[in-house]
Amino acid sequence: MGTLTMTAERGAGSRDSPADLLRRSLRIDGWGTAAFGVVMLLGGRRLGGTLGLPSGWFVPVGIAMLGGAAALGLIARQPRISSRLAWSAIAGNALSGAVILPLAVTDVVPLTGLGIAFMVAGALWVMTFAGLALVGLRRSRRLP
Repeated sequence: MGTLTMTAERGAGSRDSPADLLRRSLRIDGWGTAAFGVVMLLGGRRLGGTLGLPSGWFVPVGIAMLGGAAALGLIARQPRISSRLAWSAIAGNALSGAVILPLAVTDVVPLTGLGIAFMVAGALWVMTFAGLALVGLRRSRRLP
């Protein structure tokens, strides 16, 4: 993974730098993750029955989501995003998708139809942003 770093600094009238996609995807992912975390924390008691998720999951998952959002925001704010930090964000999203999607499509958790849709949407979110960050990282490293 090395210590390659990239910068997203731009001059007036310049074209987007290759690192901009990476930086933007991390920012948007961070804000979306924060919103999801707040929903989990504030809506847990009301959403548990509606989604079929165990009510005990809402607070820990909400806290974890807010922590992840903070990490994404901190990474995106770096003047130079290291490959190691970018790969951490990509891996975190990919791992989240690998956990969420099976929960949505199996009977491990007795989800309602709305719960399945909620979980699939969450899995699609994290996998999409893993992909966008990977494309942004590749562009900034000029990989195929």
